[in-house]
Amino acid sequence: MRMPAIFFGHGNPMNAIENNAYTQAWRAIGDRLPRPQAIVAISAHWYLPGTAVTSMDEPRTIHDFGGFPRPLYAVRYPAHGDAELAARIQELLAPAVVELDQRWGLDHGTWSVLCHVVPDASVPVVQVSIDETQEPDFHYDLGKRLAPLRDEGILIMGSGNLVHNLHAYAWGGHPVEPFDWALRFEKQARALLLEGDHEPLINYETLGRDAMLSAPTPDHYLPLIYVMGASAREDAVTFPVEGIDGGSVSMLSVQFG
Repeated sequence: MRMPAIFFGHGNPMNAIENNAYTQAWRAIGDRLPRPQAIVAISAHWYLPGTAVTSMDEPRTIHDFGGFPRPLYAVRYPAHGDAELAARIQELLAPAVVELDQRWGLDHGTWSVLCHVVPDASVPVVQVSIDETQEPDFHYDLGKRLAPLRDEGILIMGSGNLVHNLHAYAWGGHPVEPFDWALRFEKQARALLLEGDHEPLINYETLGRDAMLSAPTPDHYLPLIYVMGASAREDAVTFPVEGIDGGSVSMLSVQFG
């Protein structure tokens, strides 16, 4: 059975320990998915010069944030790694140079979502880094190279946010209306995804002011590019999670297949 490829808008790290509409929707996705053999995660928070894949047997839970309540730092997500899968990814992504990494682990872009999607951490997880020196079409091509894993029972997961502008974010915790530019860009992206028109989204900087306000830095946007690359033309495109948090962070999830 071909597994889907899913992009998750992960938002605030506190979602790991909160019960809200987003986390309930993530849990519902996990409940209805076929059980994966493994998960390949591309997180916004492993963004560095170079491509690497975690290859340790027991990846650590990385608390890559500051200033949050103590219970969040107590969270551990004890999923196993998969060294054989890491080596397979290294082969699939050739001729790109891919390091087999023994240092990183699972950052909150991965575990804050998976602790709801696979709460018992019973599925092996490997992370693939995002090379900050490369253009979006490079990342789309790597996503295409990962696509065969879907036919091997492996879930390809991107974790970031389609709209992620923390300069405009309402930090006070009170509900705020989404910014008009965030709504317009999300609507435009959804339409292009439903049409299967990936080129404008790969070259998102050509989409104008709304795109640049929505993705002022590429780190949270690029995981979507990987998942788009891993999609197949015949995949149904759905949006199982919706909403904009703090006015400027889209929680949209995009599922292919």
